[in-house]
Amino acid sequence: MLKTLQNAFKVKDIRRRILYVLMMLVVIRIGSQLPIPGTNPDFFKNWFAQQSGDAFNFFDAFTGGSFTQMSIFALSITPYITSSIIIQLLTIAIPKLEEMQRDGEDGRKKLTAITRYVTVGLSIFQSVAMAIGFKGNIIDDFNFVNAAVVVVCLTAGSAMLMWIGEQITEKGVGNGISIVLMINIVSRIPSDLMSLFESFVKGKTIARGALAAVIILAIILIVIVLVLILNGGERKIPVQYSKKMQGRKMVGGQSTFIPLKVNTSGVIPIIFASSLMSFPTIIAAFLGKTNGTGIGSQIMKALTSNNWCNPSQPVYSLGLLLYIVLVIFFAYFYTSITFNPLEIADNMKKQGGFIPGIRPGKPTTEYLNKILNYIIFIGATGLIIVAVIPIFFNGVFGANVSFGGTSIIIVVGVVLETIKQVESMMLVRNYKGFLND
Repeated sequence: MLKTLQNAFKVKDIRRRILYVLMMLVVIRIGSQLPIPGTNPDFFKNWFAQQSGDAFNFFDAFTGGSFTQMSIFALSITPYITSSIIIQLLTIAIPKLEEMQRDGEDGRKKLTAITRYVTVGLSIFQSVAMAIGFKGNIIDDFNFVNAAVVVVCLTAGSAMLMWIGEQITEKGVGNGISIVLMINIVSRIPSDLMSLFESFVKGKTIARGALAAVIILAIILIVIVLVLILNGGERKIPVQYSKKMQGRKMVGGQSTFIPLKVNTSGVIPIIFASSLMSFPTIIAAFLGKTNGTGIGSQIMKALTSNNWCNPSQPVYSLGLLLYIVLVIFFAYFYTSITFNPLEIADNMKKQGGFIPGIRPGKPTTEYLNKILNYIIFIGATGLIIVAVIPIFFNGVFGANVSFGGTSIIIVVGVVLETIKQVESMMLVRNYKGFLND
């Protein structure tokens, strides 16, 4: 990886793109420290410290600590993530959106524009709910003007992060939204490691402290290795192209393969599932409905991963089953809208290609669907294992931190995809140089 970056900095265009990304990351971290005028950040720090739900640890990681400080980036890109979930789910129910999705580049541009509008709408809704729900607490002098300032700052901050993400995708390297999410998560890791140190190492005997430190590092390394294996695994489906006459020459006849990644949907199922499960808990906390004894409060506790795998409260682990179902669902759902076996089978047939032992046309489509369903299940299972390992240790030993399997999957996945894009840019440049010569 270091060798790739070193070579990339030797290329002017790639160096400019990488420096642009770094500049945008500095802007994000500066914005995460700028408080909203007229607010009381100390209230949110104290209120956040009293919340034991993992939804808030998850939210804190996604916002890079901006939420607890009530900075202009307090909402981060969570409205955009929620908006993307809503739009992608609606493509199933609304034929017009499904048609846009199939219209190629023009359709995707329209869906992107709709996603932006929904993002702004969600940002306004969340900021208004926060201003009203915490009136007199986060706003020192609550009135219409001061409340409007909070709403405008939060909405503008979320919209700006969305814009920065799009600019990174266009003018930098990697997926901008994923990189924004990654830098927020990375910014919280030092404080989380310090929290683990104070909980399991500090104040213990040398032997017990060293053992605890080794176990913590081993768990982190195991999760990272599993993520690397998951991201690197793929199933190669052989494809043979028949020979055909063009003029007086026989052309074609080469063999190739279709690479199907084991983790076909990346980190999307984890992000979507975690976001959906944390959203009700966050809303309930804003409304002060999490500390009751009714059925609603019990459901909220079941949705919180801090209560999963707890030997003293096994009933709350039912929420883990819902989480697993959501991850598997989004793995199949997201792959279904990004990979179309029917289209691939038709293209192969038009170009004279076939899978050895499988007839072209419908049998090829059925074969691809069968292989794809098998691979998706394996990939989703791998994602679940990686995500549940930290949750298990959290439930059994109380290791309450904002980063876990979800965060590690996102960080490692984004880093690998960004490095791959840099390598592909360098490869394209080398080909262009060869052709120019």
